[in-house]
Amino acid sequence: MKKRVLLTTGGLFFLFSNCLFANTSGKINPSDTAFMTISAALVLLMTPGLALFYGGLVRRKNVLSTMMHSIVAMGILTLEWIFFGYSLSFGPDVGGIIGSLKYAFLNGVGFSPSPSAPTIPHYLFMIYQCMFAIITPALISGAIAERMKFSSYILFIVLWSIGVYYPVAHWIWGGGWLQKLGLIDFAGGLVVHATCGLSALIAAILVTKRKSFLKEPILPHNLPMVITGAGLLWFGWFGFNAGSALSIGKVAVNAFLTTHIAAGTALFVWILLEWKLIGKPTTLGAATGAVAGLATITPASGFISPMWAVVVGVLAGIICYFAISLKEKFKYDDSLDVFGVHGVGGMLGTLCAGLFASKSINGVNGLFYGNVKTFLIQLFGTCIVAVFSIIVTFIVLKIVSAITNGLRVSEEEEFEGLDVSLHSESGYN
Repeated sequence: MKKRVLLTTGGLFFLFSNCLFANTSGKINPSDTAFMTISAALVLLMTPGLALFYGGLVRRKNVLSTMMHSIVAMGILTLEWIFFGYSLSFGPDVGGIIGSLKYAFLNGVGFSPSPSAPTIPHYLFMIYQCMFAIITPALISGAIAERMKFSSYILFIVLWSIGVYYPVAHWIWGGGWLQKLGLIDFAGGLVVHATCGLSALIAAILVTKRKSFLKEPILPHNLPMVITGAGLLWFGWFGFNAGSALSIGKVAVNAFLTTHIAAGTALFVWILLEWKLIGKPTTLGAATGAVAGLATITPASGFISPMWAVVVGVLAGIICYFAISLKEKFKYDDSLDVFGVHGVGGMLGTLCAGLFASKSINGVNGLFYGNVKTFLIQLFGTCIVAVFSIIVTFIVLKIVSAITNGLRVSEEEEFEGLDVSLHSESGYN
């Protein structure tokens, strides 16, 4: 019996050790492959989670049309990704600006080790990154909910991915010029959240306001749906952040910890602010605070210690809370607060990575550990990505408007609700 217990214990220890200290020899590692397969599935789950989150936040007459923005992205952006998006993002570098078309239509992408992640199959790295390419443009849809033409939206996410997402992903993750400069973005503070948040701001302005904006209350129609969506996002975010380590080891474990800690901290800070400023804490505030914390920790999750994640969560809860109130002051209709949560959170988190990164975690020191250069690079990269996203999104929206004869539905369609007017469906009988 003792011998059997020792053998079983030894086997478990060997399996755990193999998972925690995966090899980097360039051979496929089964533990890393299993970990990344699960991570890819978790990131995909975030898009239906986003559909529920956004769907609950709008009025009941627009619930299906809003959810459709996320669902359709899972189809059309998958095709764009395998046709040429992956190659533009992660293909061999061309002048530091974009990837070549070497991997177009998955040519040369197979079961051999990935150049970007040598312990997992190339196919797996490609499909993992595909999930990021799907959810990023889908996040923008929250800014134009309840009023944008479906045809305009489809064309927009296709062109926006080409104009913004693929170049920025290559600059920072695919061997481009910002990566070579030394910018760090563990899981997408700039690549995902800053690009989509700033683009959402431009989209909200150009699509113009809903007819009832600031004239009457526009309230979420289903808060239980919002909480469910936020929970799925939180759950999927572990694949988003921990999976960005691209292998199972201490960096992945650290990213898992910091992700959860920052989200929980931001949630608590958010409801405390509500309690103080409006008199009562709300479930909507809790959900929004959690997502703000998740977005903010994303770029720093693999570089900072768990205790610094508490600081990031506090900053996210405070700064994003006040950022969403800007739309009332400046009168732009960012329907579901994409800029205030994702845009501000992504940029804030990128700067936090430059402040709190520790060499003991992932080989890079930030300002608080004596490396001013890291923070300056983070600040520079944030400004570059912000300006680039704003300019290109403006151009893309003007092109889409010209092709589709305007971005907005008619006033009658908006009044009736986009579920019926655009999709001939109703979310509720």
